Amino acid sequence: MNPEAQPATMSTMTDPVADAEVAAVRHFNRLYTRIIGVLDQHLLRSPFSLTEARVLFEIAQRDGPTATEIGASLGLDAGYLSRIVQNFSEQGLVVRKPLPSDGRQHGLRLTAKGRAAFKALDDRSRDDVAGMLMPLASGSRPRLIEAMKTIEWMLAPSAGSNGTIALRAHRPGDLGWVVQQNGALYAAEYGWDVSYEALVAEIVAQFVRQFDADREACWIAERDGIRIGAVFVVKQSDEVAKLRLLLVDPAARGLGVGKRLVDECIAFARARGYRKLTLWTQDILFKARRIYSQAGFVRVAVEPHRSFGHDLVGETWELDL
Repeated sequence: MNPEAQPATMSTMTDPVADAEVAAVRHFNRLYTRIIGVLDQHLLRSPFSLTEARVLFEIAQRDGPTATEIGASLGLDAGYLSRIVQNFSEQGLVVRKPLPSDGRQHGLRLTAKGRAAFKALDDRSRDDVAGMLMPLASGSRPRLIEAMKTIEWMLAPSAGSNGTIALRAHRPGDLGWVVQQNGALYAAEYGWDVSYEALVAEIVAQFVRQFDADREACWIAERDGIRIGAVFVVKQSDEVAKLRLLLVDPAARGLGVGKRLVDECIAFARARGYRKLTLWTQDILFKARRIYSQAGFVRVAVEPHRSFGHDLVGETWELDL
């Protein structure tokens, strides 16, 4: 058996936030601010506060930005930012030059002294981060970076992201992620018990043991290096392929990930000479069923069953290629 689809519902902004969730985030914030030293009066043993260092960084990284642009980027009060820029100017770190396009606006640039101050600050920051990562085993560092990317992407999706969604073949570690994500998501959104996760593990293990690279495939969807979806095509017979375990992370729904994964399965099945693509899903997975219908699949069978701790209605869908 195979659910073949991403859950149809997801958490929304109206979902209540548990006290334990709030406490967990606050605990992480306290820990991380202590680790990176932002509680110190001066950042990284420099004469600058955290905000001053961020303003210096923005000036160094941009081509003559205005104070208005920096304030909008950092969400700083205009008066507070103006005092910081004035202090930088008085210290000989920054010069202000009228913009050719608008003499009322001034672009900010670092002086030689400012560039030296920024380089010292940047070098210390790099060394401190390297020192923080050094005790970690090399295999643990990618996990930490991925977790950080996930936090950044979920809390500020547009920050530093090109939004590009890429599909790639599976690699070591991906299949365990598929099992874990399926088990966790369906338990959270539908209350399915651990027997579903066991089923997914069996499907994945069978895929690995019997893998036919010429006629089977797995795709992992990524955005900015973060896994956000997966799907499999496996050989059912010489003429029939089966789409299995379509999954889209809740944070990535609405981006067209599910459609792209299904389209990839269809194109692959056609290119490999299959005459039909089939799948098995549940009638409660509305969003996935909509994707299948729009791709040309037709429901050909319906069967009530008791699985994963619930009474469900399974559906078989087919697409003639």
